[in-house]
Amino acid sequence: MSYDLDISSSIIEPDRLKRFSKIYCARKIVCKWSVTQEETITKQLEAGARYFDLRIARKPNDTHPTRLYFYHGLYTRTDVETVLKVINEWAERHPKEILILALSHFKEMDGNLHVHLINFIKTLFGAKLFLKTEIPTLKRCWDKGRNIIVSYDYPANHHIEFWKKIKYFYGNSMDPTKVESELRQVLEKSRPSYCFFVCGLNLTLPDDVRILRYIIRLCDNLANVIQRSLPRLLQWMKYQAGKTPVNIVASDLVTRDDFVQMVVKLNHK
Repeated sequence: MSYDLDISSSIIEPDRLKRFSKIYCARKIVCKWSVTQEETITKQLEAGARYFDLRIARKPNDTHPTRLYFYHGLYTRTDVETVLKVINEWAERHPKEILILALSHFKEMDGNLHVHLINFIKTLFGAKLFLKTEIPTLKRCWDKGRNIIVSYDYPANHHIEFWKKIKYFYGNSMDPTKVESELRQVLEKSRPSYCFFVCGLNLTLPDDVRILRYIIRLCDNLANVIQRSLPRLLQWMKYQAGKTPVNIVASDLVTRDDFVQMVVKLNHK
């Protein structure tokens, strides 16, 4: 949802910049280095994206008691319920396409808000939710008419409609070489078995003073940096997938560089 960031909202992360929320220039910089997807959620779905990492927060001082937004550096303009309705409508039109929604990194949310969101999701998706008590093969999903899997990173174990947190492995670096090295170690030595996990081809900004190396580049942004590294990371993934299972493959800018086509082809091996 980072294509929808609201430059007029307060800064939600990184923590070091929160106190500069009232300064337009600071918000503009955060926005430039927080946008990791450029197409709308519908266009991402149409392009073939089937896994979505959705981070959710409540805006401070919002007059609406249960309204929630997505965030990535800044809050989004569109609220959570509106976007989930769009996803639900798309899933209804494409009953054989399996979607995985990973809801995580909740901020400023108490137990009551979680109850509200959980109930909303269960009511909205209804019989389309694939239960965590079964292994979701394509045949089972199609036979049962269930094509949405929701991972909820908050205690919701008593709800059989919600899957536990999906482990997300990434390199935590802006250096593609380090990203490849970290992922290789996980995939070859300690990847989980018999459960979902994500191999994230993401570049990650430093959370300390080293971040200045990037954000002071007035003519650059995160999307440009990602674009320069994505072809290389995709080629590495193609090679690595020939050696080890990679399960869910995620990336920034998934609608560029034939990312989806490359991942789909990995299933043909």
